[in-house]
Amino acid sequence: MRWILNQLNEQPCTTNFLLDFQFLIKLFIYKSMECSRFLTFICFSLSFLVLGTYELQSSQTQVLLQLRKQLEYPKQLDLWLNTSTDFCYLSTPQVNITCQNNLVTGIVIFGDEQKRVSNFNEFRVSDGTLSQNFSMDSLVATLSRLNRLKSLSLVSLGIWGSIPDKIHRLQSLEYLDLSWNFLYGSIPQTLSRIGQLQIVKLDGNFLNGTFPDWFDSFSNFTSLSLRNNLLSGSLPSSIRRITTLTAIVLSNNAISGKLPNLSTLSSLQWLDLSENKFDSELPNMPKGLKTILLNNNSFSGRIPQQYGQLNQLQQIDLSFNTLKGTPPAGLFSLPGIISLNLASNVLSGSLPMRLSCGAKLGSVDISNNKLTGLLPSCLSSVIKTRGIKYGGNCLSIDLSHQHPETYCAEPHEEKKKSEGKNLGVLIGVIVGVIVIMGLLAYGFLVLCRQYCPRGTSEQHLLHKSVQDNSVTGFTSELLTNARFISDAAKLDSQGTPAHRLFSLDELKAATNNFDKSTLMGEGSTGKMYKGRLENGTQVAIRCLTVSKRYTIRNLKLRLDLLAKLRHPHLVCLLGHCIQNEGKDESGVNDVYLIYEYVPNGNYQARLSEINPEKILKWSDRLAILIGVAKAVHFLHTGIIPGFFNNRLKANNILLNQHQMGKLSDYGLSIVVQESDEHKAEGGLKSWHIKRMEDDVYSFGLILLHSLIGPSFSARNETFLLNEMVFLGTPSGQRRIVDPSVLMSCSQESLSIIISIANKCVSPESSTHPSFEDVLWNLQYAAQVQSTADGEQRS
Repeated sequence: MRWILNQLNEQPCTTNFLLDFQFLIKLFIYKSMECSRFLTFICFSLSFLVLGTYELQSSQTQVLLQLRKQLEYPKQLDLWLNTSTDFCYLSTPQVNITCQNNLVTGIVIFGDEQKRVSNFNEFRVSDGTLSQNFSMDSLVATLSRLNRLKSLSLVSLGIWGSIPDKIHRLQSLEYLDLSWNFLYGSIPQTLSRIGQLQIVKLDGNFLNGTFPDWFDSFSNFTSLSLRNNLLSGSLPSSIRRITTLTAIVLSNNAISGKLPNLSTLSSLQWLDLSENKFDSELPNMPKGLKTILLNNNSFSGRIPQQYGQLNQLQQIDLSFNTLKGTPPAGLFSLPGIISLNLASNVLSGSLPMRLSCGAKLGSVDISNNKLTGLLPSCLSSVIKTRGIKYGGNCLSIDLSHQHPETYCAEPHEEKKKSEGKNLGVLIGVIVGVIVIMGLLAYGFLVLCRQYCPRGTSEQHLLHKSVQDNSVTGFTSELLTNARFISDAAKLDSQGTPAHRLFSLDELKAATNNFDKSTLMGEGSTGKMYKGRLENGTQVAIRCLTVSKRYTIRNLKLRLDLLAKLRHPHLVCLLGHCIQNEGKDESGVNDVYLIYEYVPNGNYQARLSEINPEKILKWSDRLAILIGVAKAVHFLHTGIIPGFFNNRLKANNILLNQHQMGKLSDYGLSIVVQESDEHKAEGGLKSWHIKRMEDDVYSFGLILLHSLIGPSFSARNETFLLNEMVFLGTPSGQRRIVDPSVLMSCSQESLSIIISIANKCVSPESSTHPSFEDVLWNLQYAAQVQSTADGEQRS
């Protein structure tokens, strides 16, 4: 702290001084992590010192109270219990709200410091993350209502989930700090659409994927801190174009490859890339750098002489790399250098005896290298104000802590030449082998084309076969290219059996030759049988009759595409069987789809349950609906142009042993022939929109079924839609809504579901919500209900 005060005494009290002081505070934060939260609060307060505070608009106050509810009432926000107090005047070292012109412009909330979890698997952590009902989507949507929000700090609050694409809705944001939470996934590119963003801090999360290459799209970007995450890949060269950067902190990730030349970053003062996997030589650095931390990587080669000309440099740490040669003498004599760490490399040679050291140099570590000779006088241990570490070398001093001279001896020149010659021979042999193998491969291809005409590219045949036989929206390119499946398709794929082909004999053995006793039901898409495979696994077998307008290759492509749809809330497709594979003369193919068996019945049966012990509470219904909505949203967005018209019914929602909802009979539109009348009327786009609206409408009916309960089946659809108007009144709710729902729900949560259900089943298609909106409202209702349940228990 004394160092900061000295800097203050040298500066006039101006606006620029406030900015300089803010930067000094940030530097001190890195030096004193124990005080980081308090100092960040000071720094943030000074940033808005000239703004003043005003009485908040009531709508802004409501947003803050909603934020407190979404963060699940952290104790730091107990000072907001008295809602008559203006939040702009309430501040503690952990909470501060900054306001201007009756609007919130800054939010700072620091939670309690938590120990970092080492095995976080993107699921809720007990005593670490917020509850299962927390939604990052809902949090961002709430914050976006503060349309003048410039600074946001939500640190160590147990926030978890991926950063949603809608983060760009925070259009006025200049400062973003979501450090030490449980954020995972990649950093969304939509963040680049926040044009005023200057500082981003996402330290201590679980962000993965490669480092984004679009940060150069910001015009005034000054500071980037992503330390303690799981980022990988290389550092893109585009970072050299962010000339306004003053700080880059990416330590403790898995970034590898070459470090770009950063000398174009004329404003850069702080560079921390320590504890990564960089394996290139060291590039030149900007002349204004004050701190360089590159330790614990695999940097090789020599330390550039240019480093001895960085006159602003105060601290440099290049330890635990594989740097070689003699370090530049200029490094030791820089006018501002305070700390120099070159330990645990393979530096060799001897330091000049007339080496001069900077007046401020207080710490030098050159231990565990291969340095020889004597230490210069300015590095002598007799200088009490300077800490020197030099053990583990071959120096002619303090021999008990040095290696013998042979340990540091340079290899003979002849040995180097011999090794170089041998290496050249080896490279020549490898190149020769590669050339010969290439010629052989080319000759083999020529022979195949000449004598094996049937070996024409299977991909070409597939394209040809699909061209004239595709279901609307599923082009040949789509069916033959699995990369259109989104990353969400990988969800829950671990631990589930791989999709495979079944023989008809296997299926007959599993169902006792499709005995009537194994028949589970029959619908418009065919019969469903229950079976047991030879290994004891229980399965459900769907029997389909598929038109032969598809070739057999085309049909297999469709089934393979369907097999790629894996999601925790979709009944897993284990495999398929095509009887006779189209060899018979009839106009259809018999197709069998083999699914996992889900044991606990379907959602419709549970909604009709009258046994008090088995009746689903409102919170249980919401959890099931959220799971199914996530699955449907995945079906719409996991592949282009999406799986629509998924036969959404309550009896197609199956419950497993953990009461988790799983959607069955999804995606069959890609296999089963459907009418193309909508396509003819309005084209492909119109057809897709219609199919998506079918799912929204059908899901709205499921929401109504969840609200009404057992009496739903006794009422026809028209009657139900006419009664929707009464659900908005307390008396209508008492008359229509299932009593078990009324007994276990909060009024706010119930109102949210009634509102979204009303929009889903509206006869006006223009008012239908997107499925993303449906999912958001469900999660919001669940969060409201969870809060109400918690308050009731307490």
